[in-house]
Amino acid sequence: MSDTFPDQTALVLFSGGQDSATCLAWALARFKRVEMLGFAYGQRHAIELDSRDKLLAGVKALNADWATKLGDSHTLDIPTLSAISDTALTRDVAIEMGADGLPNTFVPGRNLVFLTFAAALAYRRGIIHIIGGMCETDYSGYPDCRDDTIKALQQALNLGMAKNFTLHTPLMWRDKAATWALAHELGGQGLVDLIREHSHTCYLGERGSLHDWGYGCGKCPACELRAKGWRAFAATAV
Repeated sequence: MSDTFPDQTALVLFSGGQDSATCLAWALARFKRVEMLGFAYGQRHAIELDSRDKLLAGVKALNADWATKLGDSHTLDIPTLSAISDTALTRDVAIEMGADGLPNTFVPGRNLVFLTFAAALAYRRGIIHIIGGMCETDYSGYPDCRDDTIKALQQALNLGMAKNFTLHTPLMWRDKAATWALAHELGGQGLVDLIREHSHTCYLGERGSLHDWGYGCGKCPACELRAKGWRAFAATAV
């Protein structure tokens, strides 16, 4: 791999979802050491954070080299984000489209806040590589997932902290089918099965029934994207 960093540490935004689990594997394939950061911000699907331990245990069992690279796992509580927002991710309201053309699952400023906190933690721990699962190829239209946003924020963080951070977004130009394919490329069927069963994406926090694409309500935008991507991936994998 031309984009490997065998002597450096990375910090992965690790929520416990499909995208962040795939990003974790991507980082483990490229860096000497990988730390993780999750956020408790009053999200309705906070159950996603509970998925992290099972995912980490599975990753360790899948690959002995990856097991040696896994570093500290951090969780930051930022309830203020929920307190100042009025969205379907932080309130018990129906998921629907807003007048601005965005789904009401959009939490304004969420990724900007996440990456700023990540950079602050990375600064203290001597880390310059930060990895997030933002994507503007197959998503809900969130403006803080766009490549231009991430690049602009990287510049602002580097100016404001006098550092040389690199914000890596390995999923930026991949749809969900390609994200499943990347997981298979990185860790084979074992990683795909681990992510399918133990990662959490559903906005409603539903983990009652295991579908072929994983747990979820099957109706929210996150579930629909995940299921659609799985079907496309499965069709090419046959």
